[in-house]
Formats: sequence, C-alpha cells, structure tokens
Amino acid sequence: MLQNDLTQRVSGLNEWYRLHSAFAVLDHALKSTAAGKLALVSSFGAESVVLLHMISVTKRDTPVIFVDTELLFAETMVYQQDLAERLGLSDVRVIRASETDLNAQDPDKTLHQRDTNACCNLRKTVPLQKALEGFDGWITGRKRFHGGDRAGLDFFETEAGTGRMKVNPLAHWAPEDVKTYMEENRLPRHPLVTKGYPSIGCMPCTSPVNEGEDIRAGRWRGEEKSECGIHFAGGKIMQTGVNA
Repeated sequence: MLQNDLTQRVSGLNEWYRLHSAFAVLDHALKSTAAGKLALVSSFGAESVVLLHMISVTKRDTPVIFVDTELLFAETMVYQQDLAERLGLSDVRVIRASETDLNAQDPDKTLHQRDTNACCNLRKTVPLQKALEGFDGWITGRKRFHGGDRAGLDFFETEAGTGRMKVNPLAHWAPEDVKTYMEENRLPRHPLVTKGYPSIGCMPCTSPVNEGEDIRAGRWRGEEKSECGIHFAGGKIMQTGVNA
C-alpha cells in the first residue's frame, strides 16, 4: 500500500467512523477489503481481554500475535493460555526473538539493566516486525486515557515507514467503558491487576502503581520512556492518521 494512498485512506476512515462504536470499527477493519489483511497484536495484559473477546465474537480466526519476551510475569503466561482457550481463539501465534539474536545481544538476560530501549527492540520490536510481514496492518488495544503519547489516538493511523495501517478500536473508550464491558461479559481479569498493576509488561521493568498515579506510571519507572518501541519507527513516535 503506497504511503500517500494509505494516509488518505486513514484520514477518510477516521472521518467516516468518528462517531461509530468500537465494534463497528473492528467489524469494518476485519471484514472490509479496504483495511487488507490484519492481525491483532495482544500483550494479554490488564485490558487485553476486551479486544480479544471482541475478536472472538466478530471473527474468531483472526491471527492474534503474542510477543513472549521471555521476561514476562508467570501470571501473564498462564493467563495467555487460559484466555486463548476460553475464548476459542483459533490462530494465536506466540513469537520470540531468535536464539541467534539473543545469544549475540543478551546472553545473560541483563540487557534491560543497561539499556531498556535496546532490550525492547531485541525482544519485542524486531520479532513483531518479522511476524507482521505479509500483513497490511494490525489492531492494537491502545486508548487515549492511557495519556502521554496516546492522548491523541484516532481509530485508524498510518505506521510510518512500513506502509501498514494500525487500527485502534478502543481509542475513545474511558476506563469505565473497559470495566463495564468486562463485567457485563463476565471476562476474567489478569491476576496482577488486583495486586496494583493496571499496566503490565515485562517483569523487570514493571512495578505496581500507587493511588493517584498515571495508569502507566509503573512501566519503566524512573526513565523517560513510556512505550516499548513497537509503536515507534526509527526511534520516533508513529504519527496518527489525520494528525500526522
């Protein structure tokens, strides 16, 4: 997909769907040829069950890509397996960094102590980019209320430098929407949520969040870092649709 054509298409989709529901956006993205071949990229984290459930209802055979950094909480790994089975997701793809790359760049699993950006690139960004080859775009669970670089999210955005579209069906949801959806559909929450983890990443780089703190305050605490890198290109934040 040519970048100029993609940018125009994204702009048009955001204008057309700006007053539509998350389900309408997701349904269009998955069933219309306009968005092309899509995968859902899921961390199976604190809020992931919402989109995963929507996928199970809308198009259960949608490819779901889960990046196992091999530094995740044990609770996340168990939750991932249980949730995929419970929702009947038929195409969950667990991906990891190659052994060659790991042995060359992080043989003793201490890279995160020296350079968190390099660790995220090795264990998340590079494996994901390889996994997304052959797809025209991907679906994310990002939301505006997460704040920071996500505050201006639209439903559809362009991924700089790849020619792919990114779809954010829950971009305009509030925390209450997430909570209500989970309760109404009786969806199981990640076990670490009740222990003070509203945003869950790798174990060494995630800490509990105190009352009154930003929802993502526990991610890379003490660093000027708010994203793992999968939403960046060339070290820069991906621009969103009409806001580019």
